[in-house]
Amino acid sequence: MARRRVAYQKQNQNKFAMVLVTLVLLMLIIVVNIRKGELKEKQAAYLTKQEELQEKIDQEETRAEEIKEYEKYTQTQKYIEDMAKEKLGLVYEDEIVFKTQGE
Repeated sequence: MARRRVAYQKQNQNKFAMVLVTLVLLMLIIVVNIRKGELKEKQAAYLTKQEELQEKIDQEETRAEEIKEYEKYTQTQKYIEDMAKEKLGLVYEDEIVFKTQGE
């Protein structure tokens, strides 16, 4: 009879251990799935931010090219002539200047 009681107690202990292990595994699965969802949201936010930053990079590269072109233009004779006419009102000797009444 003592053997049956010990065997019955071991069987109950095994069932209890299996239930505990199952609960722990379920809790782990739930936690992992929650974290997975959070990480997917973060990933989507990071991808959006990456696209925005890439657009800014492209805009700045275009702007840098425009600045280089403007730098080349400012070193030309045409730019110097345009600025002399616009800012200083200078003209060539053989040019005829017409002024409107408002000027």
